[in-house]
Amino acid sequence: MRIAITSQNFRTVTGHAGRARRFIVFDADGIAPPREVERLDLDANMAIHGFDHRARHPLDDMDVLITGGAGEGFVRHLAARGVRVVATGESDPLLAVQAFLAGRTRSASEGCNHDHSDLDGHGEAGHSCGCHG
Repeated sequence: MRIAITSQNFRTVTGHAGRARRFIVFDADGIAPPREVERLDLDANMAIHGFDHRARHPLDDMDVLITGGAGEGFVRHLAARGVRVVATGESDPLLAVQAFLAGRTRSASEGCNHDHSDLDGHGEAGHSCGCHG
């Protein structure tokens, strides 16, 4: 299984998945511990937000994408490509992969249960619930 993590700094899990261009890719076969196998550092035109979805994308090769936050559009676009998007509150990429494999993450399309009254004009409140991004 190939798992991509949104990580704009290649050190921590980051949100804003639709605008992300940097990803750490892990391989998890269910037998050996997950291991980092690749880093994607994509051009600005390769961010899913604004990408021509008729074209092939490097994320097409992933089974799962783990992020700190993703909007419904991002989740839909990746689902159409066969990629499951999950949200995490974990900041360490390896720990986020381990939590996913242990079933301790949730779909990024699941709702959240907190107040969004402090949202800025972009639909984000500085949190990583996965309900906006």
